[in-house]
Amino acid sequence: MLYNLLYPLADVFTPLNLFRYLTFRSGGATMTALVITFLFGPAVIRGLRRIQGAGPPIRADLPAEHLARKTVTPSMGGVLIVMALTVSTVLWADLSNGYVWAVLFVTLSYATVGFLDDWLKVTKRNSKGLAGRYKLLGQGGAGLVAAIWIVWLNHDTARETALALPFLKDVVVHLGLLFYPFAMLVMMGASNAVNLTDGLDGLAIVPAMIAAMCFALIAYLTGNTIFSGYLGIPFVLGAGELAVFCGALIGASLGFLWYNAPPAAVFMGDTGSLAIGGALGAIAVVTKHELVLAIIGGLFVLETVSVIVQVASFKLTGRRVFMMAPLHHHFERKGWAEPTIVIRFWIIALVLAMIGLSTLKLR
Repeated sequence: MLYNLLYPLADVFTPLNLFRYLTFRSGGATMTALVITFLFGPAVIRGLRRIQGAGPPIRADLPAEHLARKTVTPSMGGVLIVMALTVSTVLWADLSNGYVWAVLFVTLSYATVGFLDDWLKVTKRNSKGLAGRYKLLGQGGAGLVAAIWIVWLNHDTARETALALPFLKDVVVHLGLLFYPFAMLVMMGASNAVNLTDGLDGLAIVPAMIAAMCFALIAYLTGNTIFSGYLGIPFVLGAGELAVFCGALIGASLGFLWYNAPPAAVFMGDTGSLAIGGALGAIAVVTKHELVLAIIGGLFVLETVSVIVQVASFKLTGRRVFMMAPLHHHFERKGWAEPTIVIRFWIIALVLAMIGLSTLKLR
């Protein structure tokens, strides 16, 4: 909004020319989201405590120490992340850019699904929340609409439904109509992967912030014809504006970490985890880096695979591969201290992010 209002006045007041630069507006979005979380965080947490009373229902099969620490901590803190992210993006992004609205649509749609799930858990005092089929229906519907929207916005008809392969220069796989369900699954998969990872204080928010930093750079390079041509990555006209969105997500995540750091004063809940994952998936689809997301967000993939392996093994053989799934609970059962698990998983996320970024040059 500030760009649309103030940049046209740059001829009158030269300093307003700053608003043309994505780097300036991305930094502004980061700081604005961070300030919003600091200003409204305490009030939001107090409100959630009043609503939730004794805290959100938690799985009864978790370790006893985990249950003792977590049952009094309010959930649904994702409303703070989504609020800061949305306000900051609207303030600093170019609102004539369709990709910004498409990604915001996915973010808010998934946040709504997560909010309904969290609300049912709190009001019904039941850890199951919204039925799985309804969650998937909501995520799938919003993801499919967003996929159609993103393809419609793409001006390069030769690549609009193509899948770019990492480590290979100018190599794409044309999916045709299969691109729509593929893009939908990327958003749904990313959303649920972040959701599964969100189980310990600070565990999900830092890897999400790292992924947002990576995609801020990817969006900037993808939207720049010179840099994308030099690196041999797909050029997507207008995708650079998503660097502003990523900046807002970084600021909102950093601010939320202030309250979510061990011992957490609030959990993001499905409201935050589904929204963040959906947003990262949508950005990956716009920038044609869907497979790179699986590398940068590799920690989320590992957590998801651990659940799939656990369920499949138990159904087929009656045995469990892990002491408990997702993976972070396995190490919790083994006696690892929560901060040890969280920090080591952060290190893994950082290493995978660097590997993912290397695909920009190693082609």
